[in-house]
Amino acid sequence: MPAFVVAVSVLALFALGFIYYSRYLATKVYALDPAFVTPAHEFADGVDYVPTNKHVLFGHHFTSIAGAAPIVGPAIAVFWGWLPALLWIVIGTIFAAGVHDFGALVVSVRHKAKNIGTLTAEVISARSRVLFLCIIFFLLTLVNAVFAVVIARLFVSYPGAVIPIFVEIPLAIAIGQYIYRTRTPALVPSIVGVIALYFLIWVGHHNPIEIGGFADWLGMEPQNVWVIIMFIYTFIASRLPVWLLLQPRDYINSHQLFIALGVTFAGVLVGWETIVAPAVNDVPDGSPSIFPFLFITIACGAISGFHSLVSSGTTSKQLDKETDARHVGYMGALGEGSLALASVLAVAAGVAATRLDWDERYPDFDTASGGAVGNFVDGIAQFASNLGVELGLAAVFAAVVVVSFAATTMDTGVRLQRYVVQEIATILRWHWMARSLTVAGLAAIALPLALALMPGDDDRGFAFGTLWRLFGTTNQLTAGLALAVIAVWVTKRMRNPIVILIPMVFLLVMTTWALFIQLGEFWDVDERWVLVPLDLVILVLALWLIVEAAIALRRTVAERRALNVDGTIHGAVSEQHDSGTDGDDTRP
Repeated sequence: MPAFVVAVSVLALFALGFIYYSRYLATKVYALDPAFVTPAHEFADGVDYVPTNKHVLFGHHFTSIAGAAPIVGPAIAVFWGWLPALLWIVIGTIFAAGVHDFGALVVSVRHKAKNIGTLTAEVISARSRVLFLCIIFFLLTLVNAVFAVVIARLFVSYPGAVIPIFVEIPLAIAIGQYIYRTRTPALVPSIVGVIALYFLIWVGHHNPIEIGGFADWLGMEPQNVWVIIMFIYTFIASRLPVWLLLQPRDYINSHQLFIALGVTFAGVLVGWETIVAPAVNDVPDGSPSIFPFLFITIACGAISGFHSLVSSGTTSKQLDKETDARHVGYMGALGEGSLALASVLAVAAGVAATRLDWDERYPDFDTASGGAVGNFVDGIAQFASNLGVELGLAAVFAAVVVVSFAATTMDTGVRLQRYVVQEIATILRWHWMARSLTVAGLAAIALPLALALMPGDDDRGFAFGTLWRLFGTTNQLTAGLALAVIAVWVTKRMRNPIVILIPMVFLLVMTTWALFIQLGEFWDVDERWVLVPLDLVILVLALWLIVEAAIALRRTVAERRALNVDGTIHGAVSEQHDSGTDGDDTRP
């Protein structure tokens, strides 16, 4: 199968999804109102609440949700075959991720930009707030710990990526200052930033930064030194105003998506690469079954609960007009799906020339998991080399793409973790922590930093090599529960929630099924004993929240039936709910 034909077909389906399905969601399900005053204007403070152009905000939102997960997950899932992986990416992106990301953003904007965990108290029940916050805290801890390890491993393997990644930081700050002070449109400055970044890739390729000597002097492994550096950076970045670093760097990195996709598809066309991986793979005995594990292995890139945290955590505080939510939320999901498509093509067509070459990289699930990032980098490098780029330079380019997205996700992840810590501290009445950015920020990075530094069975460490087994289930569980909140909210407003309920039920079934299977697997493996209580706790929280959501949804449906409203009352009820008067109107 020619890879270019597959790429064009998938992108055409994504375009149709945005043109038609997102329009249906915007008008019939979420009923966007261009006159609604968004929290970015109502609470504007120049730090977190900043009205932002929808194109700039798309850059922040997309690069925050992208990270390494839409690369790693699909690169692993091709183990079951490229066809089921792509089917889940396409169907999941259009009918699940778009609904989820778009909906979480709208619901948060309608409730003073509160995060999805807090909203459960108003939409479902007060008990569910604490339960959901616990799941969110664990998910963010995993994301921040593992992405730090991924970045550190890439810096060690591709030292040419160090200069472009770190010089991009002051470059983005300078661009952010220029845009903010002069009120200049962001497009031209960001393009200048992209050009400078790609010049720095050339510089970094010829001047690789290796810290082996410095690490030896500290008595540490180079990978652990990079982990510490990344957490120091994200701690500082999470305290800065969003317009100073987050927005301009994310906007620059959003252009990288289009460049990376352009390189991928142009390289596929010029080289006329064919997919050598099997459409459906005959996996060896003892491998994880395609049901349910395909649907938790590809999380980001199809649907991801982390996206609801970004939509309701930082993006909702920057939305200029409510109607921009369609462009930012749904289009962001399509961007994530496009990156997942590039990952599938890279490992199914670019990394290997023959089926035998591919089989050597994908003999079993563990090998597929351990080599996912490297396979993606090698595949994208091959596509770039088809365009005349020297292979070593092309590899640095691919590594910079991965690190840029992962680092941006860490920026946002640590900021979100700080929000969650402050909220939990408020519940516990630890006001000294809730009111201090420094204390809350240190608490936000302490656990993921410790997990990232903890040794494991291989060089990936404990967080990536062991705890990551629970990421997919926790992430998809969060997505299912976020959809439950959105479904109840939509039902209260007298609209049809069926497009939300279908992906919600599917995800909750897949995640609980996977949690049960993993619980048995972890119990049988002595060195993974720590995963048994964690899996059990997540399973109990999941079942509890599912019951709470079901009760809330049933109650809401019963209330709708009892009202037996006519068109006039229907409009009044919708207006009352959409104005936010049914919830706590205090500032988050």
